[in-house]
Amino acid sequence: MSTWQPYHAEQHTVVGDLRIWHDFHSPQLDNRRDVLVWLPPEYVDSSRRYPVLYMHDAQNLFDRTGSYSGEWEVDETLTALAQEGLDAIVVGLPNMREMRGVEYCPYPFRTYEGAQAEGRGDDYIRFIIETVKPQIDRDFRTLPEAETTGIAGSSMGGLISLYGFLAYPEVFGLCGSFSPAYWFGENGLLATVQQRSTGHGRVYLDVGTKEGETLHGWLNIFGEEADNTYRDGVRDLRDALLSRGYTLEQNLMYVEDEGAPHRESAWAARLPAALRFLLAQTRETTA
Repeated sequence: MSTWQPYHAEQHTVVGDLRIWHDFHSPQLDNRRDVLVWLPPEYVDSSRRYPVLYMHDAQNLFDRTGSYSGEWEVDETLTALAQEGLDAIVVGLPNMREMRGVEYCPYPFRTYEGAQAEGRGDDYIRFIIETVKPQIDRDFRTLPEAETTGIAGSSMGGLISLYGFLAYPEVFGLCGSFSPAYWFGENGLLATVQQRSTGHGRVYLDVGTKEGETLHGWLNIFGEEADNTYRDGVRDLRDALLSRGYTLEQNLMYVEDEGAPHRESAWAARLPAALRFLLAQTRETTA
């Protein structure tokens, strides 16, 4: 039996219909987290089916008061885009705090303290595919095919989004990779792009030109060198995608945001253009 409830908080910034399933169990990861679902403005009063975007770090997607580092304003953005005929259901998956890096990385990686660890990113993606998505498709009017199913996130969430999109093309046909942490996991994401890209679906990829502070403790580089290193690493992902079947402005949108830092406010500002690109071919009114 489904246990979706209206999202409730004494104070919140949510716009529209946001629902929550508390303590949703993951057999793949053996843990529990809330799952949030935001529904398009006309969902209740229509019989349409909708594309679905699976997004990470749900603490920061819809409600500024519950966020730990700012809000993406996904709800405000999609409410506005609905006026352009661009609609989507958004499934928000909160991170598991200290396990965030483990769940969002599918590769072996070095921790901040220098120890070696095993990423569980593939288990996390299988959690979405095998457990969350079937529940969403049962409970809501979705368009479940790959070409109308997307995955999106930023930083580590950008890494796991691009990985999941490439590793499971039969499930995900849309990908939003915002400021991906390409360097995490010994640059394993670049190898994945080089090995698994086929030109399928649509990819949005971006980076700000002032994101280098994220690398200070990991790569021990600072200032302009760090900014350029981050930018160049994402450019390498872009170039690998281009060499493996993607074409700019057709199935790949790439953005370098001048002066933008590694912050939710920057990703929120770039979100409308990203969603316009990703959802451009999903306009659907199937009952």
